[in-house]
Amino acid sequence: MPSLCRSCLTIHDDAPPRCTACNSPRLIAHPELFTLSIAHMDCDAFFASVEKRDNPELRDKPVIVGGGTRGVVSTCCYLARIRGVRSAMPMFQARKLCPEAVVVPPRMQAYADASRQIRALMDRLTPAIEPLSLDEAFLDLRGTAALHRAPPAVMMARLVKQIEDEVGVTASIGLSHNKFLAKIASDLDKPRGFSVIGQGETLDFLAPKPVRMIWGIGPAGQESLERAGIRTFSDLARWDAQALQTRFGAMGSRLWHLARGQDSRPVAPDRALKGISNETTFETDISDPDLLDGHIWRMAEKVASRAKAQDVEGRSVTLKLRRANFSLITRSRTLATPTQLADVLYRTARALFDALPENGPFRLLGVGLSDLRPAAQSDSQTDLLDPDAPRRAGAERAADEIRARFGKDAIIKGRSLR
Repeated sequence: MPSLCRSCLTIHDDAPPRCTACNSPRLIAHPELFTLSIAHMDCDAFFASVEKRDNPELRDKPVIVGGGTRGVVSTCCYLARIRGVRSAMPMFQARKLCPEAVVVPPRMQAYADASRQIRALMDRLTPAIEPLSLDEAFLDLRGTAALHRAPPAVMMARLVKQIEDEVGVTASIGLSHNKFLAKIASDLDKPRGFSVIGQGETLDFLAPKPVRMIWGIGPAGQESLERAGIRTFSDLARWDAQALQTRFGAMGSRLWHLARGQDSRPVAPDRALKGISNETTFETDISDPDLLDGHIWRMAEKVASRAKAQDVEGRSVTLKLRRANFSLITRSRTLATPTQLADVLYRTARALFDALPENGPFRLLGVGLSDLRPAAQSDSQTDLLDPDAPRRAGAERAADEIRARFGKDAIIKGRSLR
């Protein structure tokens, strides 16, 4: 059985317990290792890894990226996960499970910078990259072996070594014959994992696995499947295609194929980012318009920062508010020209807030930007209804340059201190 040393990239014809070249035990062995070409790359606890990279004092401590007592966990390191902390968990629950954790607020600019470095490394391997988030992507490596003089498995092992050496975070790889199985594989051995699911083993591998492994099956979907007596892939495989379509509609056909490990979706390099948003849950419910104004500005700044980092702009601005009774309010407005500026996002979101028939109390506030496209700095165009807009745009971009040189706190808007 062929194997690959993930430490020195030496290829072996057999599967020794340690690499014969460097004595590393980090070998991956599989009969189809050098014939599979669809990969899923996922960084390990990405936000927390960046925080530990930038602050070595956190290296051996459980880290939670999030904040407050009524907020939620954005992500957490594996030391915190051992204690039961999970993404999207309420902060009060995470603190109870892991009271010794260090809680740090998200730094989206730092994560976006690391993401750009990772994407540049992936671009060297193949143009067929489908990003799923800042730290996750599918790669189609078919036809690249001759160019790189190495099979896809070697290229992916080299990629995660480069990410660890040059970016300072770790990643896990899933390698298979389609996207569905590659994504499943990347979750099998985190962190710093490299897992393979070959064609010959697909049915046997899937049979005992729970159907909650299907990407996109949430709690409601899982409950619906369980009501039908479907808990594992073997349960799902016993249903014929027509019965699944009758029971689950359009999703039924996809379920039938996935039960057999079949996924014909191509890796789509042009998969567009649909939107950028940021929200915060308050420690206590807020009615004060001035306090809410400060939060609207901070959310607008964070969304603008991510848009600038990803070099996109958008035409649709959304304001999201959750009342004290948990009911949700969303309001949106389409702009005449696309933007990526915090000033425009803030002014638009604030106008949406001012048009509301009530002032709270609210427990959550968020701002979003959608209908995205590559940035063309449309904000520099003259607006007859707002002749000062170009001046404010220029001031914001000048402030961005100062922050880039001297740190994000070099210039702070007064309204952000409310």
